Amino acid sequence: MSTFLSHLGRFSARFRWLVIGAWLLIMAVLIGIFVVGSGIEKDAATTSIPDTKASQALERMNKEFPSTTGADTASLQLVFQPESGDVTDATTAKQIESFLAKADKVDGVNSVSDPLNAEQPYISKDRTIAVATLTYGDLTKAQQTKFYDAALDLEENAPPRLGVELGGNLVPLGAPATGPGEGAGVIIAFIILAITFGSLLAAGINLLVAVYGVGVGLIGVLAYGALTPIGDNAIILATMLGLAVGIDYSLFILSRFKTELRSGRRVDDAIARATGTAGTAVVFAGMTVVVALVALLVANLSYITEMGVAAAFAVAVAVLLSLTLLPALMRFMGVKALSKKHRAALQRGELFTEDGLQKRGVLRSWGSFVVRRPIVSLLGGVLVLVIVALPMLSMKTASNVPGGSDPESTERTAYDLIVDEFGGVQSPLIVLAEGDDITSKTAAIEKELTALDGVQQVVPAQVSSDGDYARITVIPTEGPIDDSTKDLVHQIRDAADTISGAHLEVTGETAIGIDSDDQLAQALVKYVIVIVVISIILLIVLFRSLLIPVIATLGYLLSVGASFGASVAVFQWGWLDFLPAPQGDPMLSILPLLLVGVLFGLAMDYQVFLVSRIQEMYRKGLDPKQAIREGFSRSGPVLVAAASIMIVVFGGFATGEFAIGASIAFGLLVGVAADAFIVRMVLMPAALSLLGRSAWWIPKWLEKVLPDVDVEGHALDKHDDAAPAAHDQPRVLVG
Repeated sequence: MSTFLSHLGRFSARFRWLVIGAWLLIMAVLIGIFVVGSGIEKDAATTSIPDTKASQALERMNKEFPSTTGADTASLQLVFQPESGDVTDATTAKQIESFLAKADKVDGVNSVSDPLNAEQPYISKDRTIAVATLTYGDLTKAQQTKFYDAALDLEENAPPRLGVELGGNLVPLGAPATGPGEGAGVIIAFIILAITFGSLLAAGINLLVAVYGVGVGLIGVLAYGALTPIGDNAIILATMLGLAVGIDYSLFILSRFKTELRSGRRVDDAIARATGTAGTAVVFAGMTVVVALVALLVANLSYITEMGVAAAFAVAVAVLLSLTLLPALMRFMGVKALSKKHRAALQRGELFTEDGLQKRGVLRSWGSFVVRRPIVSLLGGVLVLVIVALPMLSMKTASNVPGGSDPESTERTAYDLIVDEFGGVQSPLIVLAEGDDITSKTAAIEKELTALDGVQQVVPAQVSSDGDYARITVIPTEGPIDDSTKDLVHQIRDAADTISGAHLEVTGETAIGIDSDDQLAQALVKYVIVIVVISIILLIVLFRSLLIPVIATLGYLLSVGASFGASVAVFQWGWLDFLPAPQGDPMLSILPLLLVGVLFGLAMDYQVFLVSRIQEMYRKGLDPKQAIREGFSRSGPVLVAAASIMIVVFGGFATGEFAIGASIAFGLLVGVAADAFIVRMVLMPAALSLLGRSAWWIPKWLEKVLPDVDVEGHALDKHDDAAPAAHDQPRVLVG
């Protein structure tokens, strides 16, 4: 592979204008597809429901009890909590009546219910709360936004003494516009790159390639979405991950390019060598990320699969750009990619060779300390990660947060007020009873359901036209994500056949959400097993070792645990309440899956770029501990820069207001910090030091059947040409 990538890098450098033009053309074509496709009428994106007991029961219920309303209707709630404390007070009731008359005239409202109507009252037992319903017809997307804004305006201008809150939402939840945090993350990333390279030009090229890659990736996803409906959240992961790995992959190749220039190679040769060596590691690392993201399909949920595939596409684009566009731009930079100090040294004929041992440097000192104190380093690193991971033991998950994810919003306030006074009336359970002559059994079924713990009310049954099915609405005492409601679902299922001649199934949005949450938890276990197997196999192929893959995988699991623990502490416990994103709710069920997949890819990145250099030093004849010091001191600075960039990029997204994006970004931030700075820079060198030469052991029979990835570029050594040094051809060097 190194030989092929070397030729690809040399070709891209030689025909740089062709490569640049090709990428511009690709962007133009994708934009054209997006523009044309956006004007085509298509169905809205749908979210697949896993094949669970609740979803199967829902299909049967819809068949036996078809909707008679004709068209879908939307609704909102006006929740009154007046200062007087009694909604039936004459003065208060008159004010509510006057306000409802205004609500009846709001854009889009078809009808308004009267909660004080004696025939159909909707007031709490203590008369402190009243709920009116605003009913709408079947709305277009434009109408949803327009009418919801009108309803919000009504609520905001309500008399304060009525304590009006607006419940429900006509507008589907989507990703909001990016905030200032994302931009700040990119700026800080540029500063880190400038410090790392000692060259503003190299830092700018690195960032340019990464940002362009994000643009191509997002336009590609949106172009696909213009032709085939996809969810609004599909681009969340693609944006943050595409930017992060785009910066890192270019950083790795540019850093190797600088090293080759300093060793005296011509620009074209340095480009070819950097693309063949660091480029091989980039391909391998990118492949692991793509595989991990595509494997998210094990969750069997369309929106998770969409997020994974979109992010995988963005990562693939980042890899292709680093292997083609970056070499083309490196050809324009020439020796200007080096700092002034290194350019001056080249002009004086002072060459840098990696055959010599590096005697100084903070990271070399750190690596030496870990090698000298491996047991202390290993135990200390593990202890820190375990402590950070401990909150994971109390992690709770939910498929969605009822009432909206912002506890301060009027929607969430209205939802909670109704739950407190009326129980789970907004998220009821639907019990489908099946049996011959079911009408004769409904009374017994209703009595049995009423006696269950967690039931507030049982609505009398509706019987199907053939008399074989009955639909019974059960209102729980708590909301849909409370433990008591989950226990109630299991109680109903446990008692499914206690009444002779009748079988019960429970369905509805709440039951489906509970089943989906359970299924995602099961999928997480399968996904972790898949990831661990993939990790071990890929690392055995790359490093031709049995112990290193096991250690690397165990370290990855520790970093995932730290990510989970910190996410629970912040977003479930609310420890960092200064973050704009809502906190205090259970973790979204999709979060653990996404963190496991993405962190696997990033952990493999760091493992490849760090240990491949240690392996290179070991194969050059250094003893194991000296190889760790030398490999660590050479790859450490790049790894620190790469991880720091990841952290600031994810940190920018973590400061956003969108709960899904912020929680994903924060989990990745902690996971990257734990994996790069503790697992790879403490645990890995400590374990290698303890193992010594046995770390690189592999059975001879296995070594013979494994393909040779050749990250070190040994195949390139055979084709090196004796060529003038880079500083001998200044006109060629500057492009």
